[in-house]
Amino acid sequence: MKALLISRDSLLFAELASQGAARVPPLNVANSRVSMREALDRPLGEAPGLVIVDAGDGAPDDADLLERMARQYPEAQFMLLTSQHQPEFLIRAMRAGVREVLQLPLVHRAFHEAMDRISTAAGVAQLREGKVLAFIACKGGSGATFISTNFGYALATLAEKKVLLIDLHGQFGDAALYVSDQKPAMTLSDVCEQIARIDGPFLDSCLVHVTRGFGVLAAADDPSQAKEAKPEHIDAILRVARQHYDYIVLDVGRQIDAVSLRALDSTDTIYPVLQLALPDIRDARRLLDIFRSLGYPPETIRLIVNRYEKGGRLRLPDLHAALGCEVVHTVPNDYVAVTDSVNQGVPVLELSRASAAARSLADLVELVTARRAPETRGLLDRLFGRGEADY
Repeated sequence: MKALLISRDSLLFAELASQGAARVPPLNVANSRVSMREALDRPLGEAPGLVIVDAGDGAPDDADLLERMARQYPEAQFMLLTSQHQPEFLIRAMRAGVREVLQLPLVHRAFHEAMDRISTAAGVAQLREGKVLAFIACKGGSGATFISTNFGYALATLAEKKVLLIDLHGQFGDAALYVSDQKPAMTLSDVCEQIARIDGPFLDSCLVHVTRGFGVLAAADDPSQAKEAKPEHIDAILRVARQHYDYIVLDVGRQIDAVSLRALDSTDTIYPVLQLALPDIRDARRLLDIFRSLGYPPETIRLIVNRYEKGGRLRLPDLHAALGCEVVHTVPNDYVAVTDSVNQGVPVLELSRASAAARSLADLVELVTARRAPETRGLLDRLFGRGEADY
């Protein structure tokens, strides 16, 4: 969709152009005029799909000019940006056909929500929305990075999904090293520095491609670069990623900050990872209290117990009683296979396909996708590479 922006503010033009480019399909802010009078005197050869009017100055004749603009571009959608409360002007604007009114300074989330409504009204085709799954460690060393990276690989390999993993560790993120020996050409910080360029091909070019269907957006090597990531950058990245990937897996780490909270706000399911030990349970309770205070729906929070061993002093019912949250999956204590996988930077599914850890990941893929993939051949069959001749 092409847009005409009417504003004297060059910074607003750059901001809208950046946010528009992050949409899928993109909003192309292709033309601008400094005033509605100039827009009327210099009409576009090709009518825009959207006219964005900056009415922050509140000139006396704005309402008359806006009505003329609506007649000049009768097929266009109109969005009004204003920093003043002008009841009479807003009433006339609505009568002229304006359906979206946003406050200045621009709130990006409100802008994109308005754009979603405009796109629907204009009949602009929307691509499929991918699901965002966040893995977060309840305590350091719980194994959340191993599970998130190897689950992403298993999801792409066994369920034949297109998967993106984003390493959100603010310091010393090393998710890519768990599944690849490639050196990242670009990191999350690099993408944030060039957020105006964000689209599907650009995002794909920044990834460590583990397989054809699985890529990792690595965290910055230098912790000082983590400050480049802002909450609004995460919004833009996830918005593009949802349109190009079946699943976006977030390795959140342990930190709860503005960036990780914005990412968690956008997730479909959160998987806190812990081990069955009192320190982990204590930290898990604190984390779950934070999620409850933030208003996250309980059904979106699903516990995973790592390095689980049956017959221990602490049992899963004890964990449920202590936390009030159901454990949906357990990963067995498969020390040798997991250690070999981590040390070699090779997914455990590739390195040791018959291991208990690999079987557990296959089970988790079935749990998340709610089906075997493909239907005619189960995940365990794919895991062991059995065909019809093997039976």
